[in-house]
Amino acid sequence: QVQLVESGGGLVQAGDSLRLSCAASGRTFSSYAMDWFRQAPGKEREFVATISGSGGSTYYTDSVKGRFSISRDNAKNTVYLQMNSLKPEDTAVYYCAGRRTWVSSTRRYEYDYWGQGTQVTVSS
Repeated sequence: QVQLVESGGGLVQAGDSLRLSCAASGRTFSSYAMDWFRQAPGKEREFVATISGSGGSTYYTDSVKGRFSISRDNAKNTVYLQMNSLKPEDTAVYYCAGRRTWVSSTRRYEYDYWGQGTQVTVSS
């Protein structure tokens, strides 16, 4: 069973930067894409960014393009989310997720692995 452990969250001011990490156990980390999600209070969980298993392909939700960067180090079984120019609306619990499967009936990905989340709070 793979475990994902996030770290790096905290309280920062608007305009500051944070780097989140997600460390995975297991020996097949490089074989699957990794995603970051976030959930703000009272809101649904939303997709933030994804990176392919090799790290060669990335994609971001529009609200973070140009500010956030996802990367991975397969030798360390770790995926990162570099967050720059943070805004109060980025405040949320951030989760990493891995090994997704597309479910046609729901038109959504389902994930085998989820982290416990790390809180990011951006003050204005």
